[in-house]
Amino acid sequence: MNRTLFTARLFVSLRRSLSYSAACYQVITNPEEIVRLYRELSLFPSLSKADLGPVITSQYGGKYSNIYTEWSQRDLERNENVKFCRQYIIFHDDKSVVFSGASGNSTEIRGELLSKDSPSGEMKAVVRECKIKGEDIQFLEIWNKNIKMKSINLTALKKHGKVFEDDQFGCLVWSHSETHLLYVAERKRPKAESFFQADSSVLSSTGDEEETSRVEKKEAVKGEQFVFREDWGEALVSKSCPVLCVLDIDGDNVSVLEGVPENISPGQAFWAPGDTGVVFVGWWHEPFRLGLKYCPNRRSSLFYVDLTGGKCEQLSSGTSAVCSPRLSPDQCRIVYLEFSVFGPHMQCSRLCMYDWYTKKTSVVVDVVKRPREDGFAGIYTSQLSPQCWSADSQRIIVACPQRSRKDLLVVDTSTGSITSLTSKSDVGNWCLLNIERDLMVVSCSSPNSPPSLRVAFLPPRDSQEEVVWVTLENSQTLPDIDWQILTFTPPPEQDNSQYPGLDFEALLIKPKEVKDGVKLPLIVTPHGGPHSVIVADWILSSSALCRMGFGILLVNYRGSLGFGQDNILSLPGNVGTQDVKDVQFAVESVLKGGEFDTQKVSVSGGSHGGFLACHLIGQYPGFYKACVARNPVINLASMIGSTDIPDWCMFEAGFDYSTDCLPDPAVWEQMLNKSPIKHVTQVQTPVLLTLGEDDKRVPNKQGIEYYRALKAKQVPVRLLWYQGNNHSLSKVDAESDGFMNIALWIIQHMCQ
Repeated sequence: MNRTLFTARLFVSLRRSLSYSAACYQVITNPEEIVRLYRELSLFPSLSKADLGPVITSQYGGKYSNIYTEWSQRDLERNENVKFCRQYIIFHDDKSVVFSGASGNSTEIRGELLSKDSPSGEMKAVVRECKIKGEDIQFLEIWNKNIKMKSINLTALKKHGKVFEDDQFGCLVWSHSETHLLYVAERKRPKAESFFQADSSVLSSTGDEEETSRVEKKEAVKGEQFVFREDWGEALVSKSCPVLCVLDIDGDNVSVLEGVPENISPGQAFWAPGDTGVVFVGWWHEPFRLGLKYCPNRRSSLFYVDLTGGKCEQLSSGTSAVCSPRLSPDQCRIVYLEFSVFGPHMQCSRLCMYDWYTKKTSVVVDVVKRPREDGFAGIYTSQLSPQCWSADSQRIIVACPQRSRKDLLVVDTSTGSITSLTSKSDVGNWCLLNIERDLMVVSCSSPNSPPSLRVAFLPPRDSQEEVVWVTLENSQTLPDIDWQILTFTPPPEQDNSQYPGLDFEALLIKPKEVKDGVKLPLIVTPHGGPHSVIVADWILSSSALCRMGFGILLVNYRGSLGFGQDNILSLPGNVGTQDVKDVQFAVESVLKGGEFDTQKVSVSGGSHGGFLACHLIGQYPGFYKACVARNPVINLASMIGSTDIPDWCMFEAGFDYSTDCLPDPAVWEQMLNKSPIKHVTQVQTPVLLTLGEDDKRVPNKQGIEYYRALKAKQVPVRLLWYQGNNHSLSKVDAESDGFMNIALWIIQHMCQ
């Protein structure tokens, strides 16, 4: 190579390197250092489950209980989330913890889909999946102390399909008598075969094999091989027709409960008082299934099926949506969450209570339109803790967002009064894992503090005592990360005339130590949903970016959960304007503070957050120096025919949805006008798209549509295609690779 040319190229390369470090003086830009940082932070595990054992009295009179916990941690070498368990011992006097500590080291859990201790703590049930000769085989195991008493091959029994282990339908529940187990599985379907299938029964060599072949041949249905089977959408693929299954432990007999209507999908089941039957939530299929994950607004009801006569009785209204029923310790009352059908996918819920003996239903906590004077903003969750009742069967503990924090609330079911156990805490996120005999087990975290495990006794009813938390497993607080919650009031011209006077918040995460004279680059992250919320929780990606030297602004624009139902309802019909302006207003307000470089702002978001990111770079050309969109909504009009949630497209655009609605050009025009693709001709910002191959919520064709439009306009764009990943892009390889590519993309285009 010509020496002069080589010297010139080397000079340009060095100058670019120097300009990176000058523009982002405090930012880590070396890929190897970023990898090291991500590895370090990915070691922090998260809590997923806690079971409390029975109270044991020692020979010296002291009382203690064992706590079994399950955790999840990313394993970057194996490219998977590993699950492990750890046990703790709690000495107490029924009202306070006297001593606590871990009992042994952690142990990895492999193959377990579900597990549950019996009420007495004497036995444990496990649903396990093993790969045998290349086939996934499911077993139901019964353990008694250190002995595996039974191992039942559910696959070989052929009574049903695969057992459901998800949070939507799945359950594993002991009967009160500890003689039966209840679980949910896919309905068994007859074997389908070709019209031209040859009769192979003559090839059977043994009597048993011949008999099995004859039975399967008799049940086989011709012409059904390629029939389309509806499922329940994103993250519930292949889950179509669940059935309730019962194992008689003594008789080793598995049976599928009869009496459940054919047009209902049952789930979230438990044993009725006295084991007389089963209570469950049933979702209607008619006229077709819509996506159910993160959509508790699907028409459903609470049902009871009697074991003796097989009669099925509807316990709640058939015009609403219900979920998460929980039976009180005295077996007299059932609380559950109730939502309106259609409308916002996530919304403020009612807490309802059904009295088992009077057959009457009451509303304990109603929908809250605006936050009350005491700060209570309503209940925003679709899943109560597996155990959430106090020992006296009078109170419920609910963990849910209250503005940009997640708090533990105590609801008195008699009076409807609500008190917060955690509102005075400086911790941003509290999750109830379990409560037994008023001993609460919780996980808590903040943007600078990974999840830790704590326990405390719930104070008696009407008591003024403060909760005394005891830490069982502490996490390392990261002293170099600072965070705060900012509140914004939109300017008068951006106020919503139908829902005036609403405010919103943002979570600002930034390095604690900043060199004099240095202004930080800022990454703006609006959440998806749009009716969700970012609480002050531990978020791996945000923590890593902050440690790299970026400020991160996570915006809870109007329409977010935790601020009252009016706040939620203010957004539908105004997507693409109100939410976009809220984010931009928050960004410009923060920039006025002088901490951040106005020329070094980027935007990143997923799903509806990606919708907003693409809107922002189209409506504010050149303001953002880099854009990242993960499975973004790009065109509401083209998405409605391919997503598992077509109702979302219409409702958020401002139109009512009905299952029999036909395409309307006027409606499609409005959808197009509210979509990011409308502003693509103004985009100047380089865009990184990350798409999941198996996304049924926002089909990847949305991202491809934007990719092609940007290519045509010669805007820098890169697309990452993650095979085997759905909407969440949460598999370890996709998550880690996505983080690295996102970080380097932002560095490349913002720090230059």
